[in-house]
Amino acid sequence: MSALVEGLLRELAPQALTAVLRYGADFGAAEDAVQEALLAAAVQWPGEGVPDNPRGWLVRVASRKYLDWRRREAARFAKEAESAEWSRPVEVDHSDELTLLFLCCHPALPRPARVALTLRAVGGLTTEEIARAFLVPERTMAQRITRAKRQVATGGLRFTPPPPEEFAQRMDTVLEVLYLIFNEGYAASSGVEVHRAALTGEAIRLARQLHRMVPDNAEATGLLALMLLVDARSDARVDGGRLVPLREQDRSKWDAGRIAEGVALVESALRDGVVGPYQVQAAIAALHDEAPTAEDTDWLQIVGLYELLERLSPGPVVRLNRAVAVAMADGPHAGLALLADLDDDPRLARHHRLAAVRAHLVELTGDHARAVELYRAAARATASVPERDYLLDRADRLTRG
Repeated sequence: MSALVEGLLRELAPQALTAVLRYGADFGAAEDAVQEALLAAAVQWPGEGVPDNPRGWLVRVASRKYLDWRRREAARFAKEAESAEWSRPVEVDHSDELTLLFLCCHPALPRPARVALTLRAVGGLTTEEIARAFLVPERTMAQRITRAKRQVATGGLRFTPPPPEEFAQRMDTVLEVLYLIFNEGYAASSGVEVHRAALTGEAIRLARQLHRMVPDNAEATGLLALMLLVDARSDARVDGGRLVPLREQDRSKWDAGRIAEGVALVESALRDGVVGPYQVQAAIAALHDEAPTAEDTDWLQIVGLYELLERLSPGPVVRLNRAVAVAMADGPHAGLALLADLDDDPRLARHHRLAAVRAHLVELTGDHARAVELYRAAARATASVPERDYLLDRADRLTRG
């Protein structure tokens, strides 16, 4: 299947799901129907060509698949299958995808289930990818998604936009979901790809829609800014299939237009709203992007922003990033001291990031033998082929001297 068809199907899948859900469909059955329609498209379109109205084609096939399921479930639904309402082409409003986001983020669902279900239904991530994003076993995530689907079905949750009094309550989870989708696309947690442009593009597209819906929400603005500022570096992250760290990237390859848009957005958000985690992360990204060279990076200001971020949103990944910033500003030993508290953190027990960051900082101290051990340990722990190759390459360089 070509990348064009794959990208189109990823874009259309949430729209087909929302169309089936409009008819009051069971969430799990609706998703199964859409998956069958996607499979049919993946088989037919490469050989027969993409239909003139691919969205309408996918919606019609998914609707028929769902009705087939309903017929098998109970004879009383056979009459519904003959209804003209089902035979008409369905017009899907792109805003339906945001309604689907809010449905998946319903307050009746536990917060982890909301995020996981949305990543599955809207982002199109596999259960394994979502589990890696959350640093939990795949089986745990599969159970979480199954329970969430069951709660949507049994709880009578409707496919309608949230009422005004619930809008703010669900916004935080929607932002978190889009952020995780973007991260999985920008730095895939597994496989051979460095960058999954379909996911980053989808996350940015949905973030733009959300920003248009709530232009006064400073965190929605900050998230869009963060995505643009980070994605601007995409073309410089890979050289001959190998990862290039930020400090070594050719900055002439960065997308100046995206950087300018992102900087303008984060400046607007910081002026007009209460400061939140996404605005702070966007400000950090802007400082990196605006530095003409790696040596010109304002590490002292970045350290201050990470300290603020750790107060707003404490967690092991923030501490890891803060440690790198402190090492660049005050020396590697200062950065290593910040990592000591993370050794017993269960969220990092199976993750390669701690060993990778420690390896980098130990390398900066000059202890190359220990750094080689840590780089190789990190390489064994990651499921990302490009990251593994990068970490092993760092170890080999130090071994060769």
